[in-house]
Amino acid sequence: MLLCLTPAEMQAACRSLRASGRTIGLVPTMGALHAGHLSLVAAAQGQCDIVAASIFVNPTQFGPTEDYAAYPRTFDEDFQKLAAAGVHALFAPSAEGMYPPGTTTSVDPGELGNRLDGASRPGHFRGVATIVARLFHIVQPDRAYFGQKDAAQIAVLRRMVRDLNFPIHLVACPIVREPDGLALSSRNRYLSIDERRRAGVLSRALATAESLAHNGETSAEVLRAALLATLATDPLLRLDYAAVVDPDTLLPLAETSHGALLAVAAWIGGTRLIDNLLLPPRA
Repeated sequence: MLLCLTPAEMQAACRSLRASGRTIGLVPTMGALHAGHLSLVAAAQGQCDIVAASIFVNPTQFGPTEDYAAYPRTFDEDFQKLAAAGVHALFAPSAEGMYPPGTTTSVDPGELGNRLDGASRPGHFRGVATIVARLFHIVQPDRAYFGQKDAAQIAVLRRMVRDLNFPIHLVACPIVREPDGLALSSRNRYLSIDERRRAGVLSRALATAESLAHNGETSAEVLRAALLATLATDPLLRLDYAAVVDPDTLLPLAETSHGALLAVAAWIGGTRLIDNLLLPPRA
């Protein structure tokens, strides 16, 4: 696996790898890799000739009181996982390399960036859109792979790809879960044993609402009430949001017959976790 540490090195490597019309799939990550990330690599391998990945803990998507400094960094282990998975090129730049002194340009996702996670993390999606646009410019992939767990991020990035005419197909891959339903996340390692046990309430809340939907319920108010009722079974949980929204606009829905995104975010102890579930349109 080729390791590139600067944008210029990665651009040159991707030009070479793209030779003879080969397609490139990009898997952007912040490291601390788990099976969910590796499922993105596998999806890229199935659809592209070349797989590129990035590891970059992006400072511009963290707020001043968030966990940028403490975010898990396990580069050596991550490198071995990606090499074993068959990744062709890894881009692992420094913060100074991605944001040279004097950098002022950013990508503003507009009102979409202020919904769900964007409402509680002001500026978060500006940072996400900016770094992903930079990665797209450097790598110029044919496809880019993201996990469905970050559903609001996917909505923001799909809008960015459309609005800025990136010739890239964005692929959302299914959430990978633990046996008890907890969505894999790099932040799960922050959880104590008791917090890890309690964290399953997020996926249980989604499953409860999904069961109602499968039995014919289409009222967003009823489904949201089911989410809230299950989450309330953990009195120590601090709720950020429980929402039933359009998966593209992230705006609240009145009913779900045309499909919906059920999304939850909450703090378990000091760790903020997110999860979601897509309801398909009713036949």
